[in-house]
Formats: sequence, structure tokens, C-alpha cells
Amino acid sequence: MLNRALLLDRDGVVNVDHGYVVERERFVFVDGIFELARHAVDRGFRVVIVTNQSGIARGYYTEAAFLELSEWMRAAFREHGVELAGLFHCPYHPKGPVARYTRDSFWRKPNPGMILDAARRLDLDLSRSVFLGDQATDMQAALTAGVGLRVQLSDAQDGDQAASLTISRLTDLIPRLR
Repeated sequence: MLNRALLLDRDGVVNVDHGYVVERERFVFVDGIFELARHAVDRGFRVVIVTNQSGIARGYYTEAAFLELSEWMRAAFREHGVELAGLFHCPYHPKGPVARYTRDSFWRKPNPGMILDAARRLDLDLSRSVFLGDQATDMQAALTAGVGLRVQLSDAQDGDQAASLTISRLTDLIPRLR
């Protein structure tokens, strides 16, 4: 049987989006992220992060620096009782000055590549999974990939058309994860 997953965007969902965050000092976890993730794991969901990281292509930080921060972030989740099943990132951007990462990519949201690869590698049933993001690109990627519940974190009353649900706090999703 395939696994259910709680797929999370990073910037704006896991951490406060201060713009191209790669330093621990600037990385602030969003209130409720650990409570939500623990609840999901307790309900049989695998927790996976799926994130665009155009700061790599733009030359703001290296992929190695991003991966180092990601290991620190994984450890923080572990300390709160959550083992991340996977972390998928897209370093590409079509207008980045770093030649190695300057291109269009099927992995870059709003394309579904990262989500589909996560499903393949982690044996996920996307139709029974949840994607939580804060941007229209997140919702479009999740819709195209076939994610069953697409939740947009937003203060606006009406989220993106591709969203199934809009919430204003992470903990608002807890009652929906059964």
C-alpha cells in the first residue's frame, strides 16, 4: 500500500519567509509547524518538504550552504519528534546568473516535477496526500501532480483557485488530518 504524505513548502510554511533564507540566524520556524508535523506523523502521514530555491541560481547562496541549513532544519524536526521522510529542492531558475543552475526545470513549481519525484521515491499516494503551501505556484504544482488536498496558508479569505482549502494558521489544518 502506498503512503500518505504531508507535503510542505519551506519558505512561508516551515520558516518565516525573510527572502532567500540560508543562515540559521535568519531561519525562524513558523508557529505551529512542529505541532502540525507531529500530528501528521501520528496519523500515518510521511512529512516531506518540497521547495523552490532560486537563490542558488541567483548566486545568493550555494547549494552546499542550502544543504547544510537543511540538515540543521532536519535535526530541529527530529528534536520535536518528527523524522522528515524527504526534502526535495529545485535550485534552477531561467534568469539566474549562475550558469550551472540557469534553466527552465520540470522540478520548479508551478511544475509538478518535485512532487512527482517525491511520490516515486517515497511510494506516496498523492491522491490521499496533502500539500501545504503559501503561493499560487505551490497550489498549481500540487493540482497538476494530483495531490488530493491542496491547502494554502494565507491571510486572504479566498485562496488560489487551485487550492482546496485556505487557512490562516498552520494548526488550522490539524482537524483535517485524520
